[in-house]
Amino acid sequence: MGMTEKTKKSLGQHWLYDDASLEAMCDAADIQPEDNVLEIGPGLGTLTEKLLAHGALVRAVEFDPVLIPRLKKKFKASQNFQIEHADILKYDLDKLPVGYKIVANIPYYLTSNLLRRLSEVPNHFSTAALLVQKEVAERVAAEAGDMNLLSVSVQLYCDVKLGITVSKELFTPPPKVNSQILKLTHRGSILFPSIDTKLFFQLVKAGFSARRKKLRSSLSGGLQITKPQAEILLTKADIDPNLRSQALSLEDWQRLYVAYNDYIH
Repeated sequence: MGMTEKTKKSLGQHWLYDDASLEAMCDAADIQPEDNVLEIGPGLGTLTEKLLAHGALVRAVEFDPVLIPRLKKKFKASQNFQIEHADILKYDLDKLPVGYKIVANIPYYLTSNLLRRLSEVPNHFSTAALLVQKEVAERVAAEAGDMNLLSVSVQLYCDVKLGITVSKELFTPPPKVNSQILKLTHRGSILFPSIDTKLFFQLVKAGFSARRKKLRSSLSGGLQITKPQAEILLTKADIDPNLRSQALSLEDWQRLYVAYNDYIH
């Protein structure tokens, strides 16, 4: 194993060589010739090879400087490959062509922040196929009854589907858990265009601030209002104050937002 193949635990590096899984990621993003694709953390370039074979124009962003010379050398013959050394959480996504796609194997420690950032930026992706920890994929795809802050955040902007599960045994070194392909199709705009997103997320974060408590309690604590005030808001929004936050659908949150917005204005 050469120097550059050693993984950095701090960067959550696990290399995937499995041909069928790499192909499934390209399929999930429906990669066509001439598609502009952002690849986050190309690592050793196994997924990059697949993307280029499909005719994609790949712009890769890699955080580990050690890997970059190797990737440049590996793909020096390709006109369709560009790589930049950058932190994807600070990367200027406005540089990308409108309607770009994202295909990437995302390290666990990045997932929540990255998913929110990629969904919320004005120059957003059209389709993304992301390989993430299976439990994270399931959290993002959760439905009313099992919702969480991450599922509300992503589903506000994207239609979410789950792809194949990729066994941990297929990675080198194997991570502790299995992964799953998360397919995101951006809605093009926010699901409820008239909302103030900052206020909306203030409300949602308050709702999820004490998951085990009933909504009247979590909203009371999170928004610093009395329990009777929280109960009035919930009743106005036609939501049972005895429910817990995970029970609410996106539409429920939108009605609660309208009630809260009226209350503070």
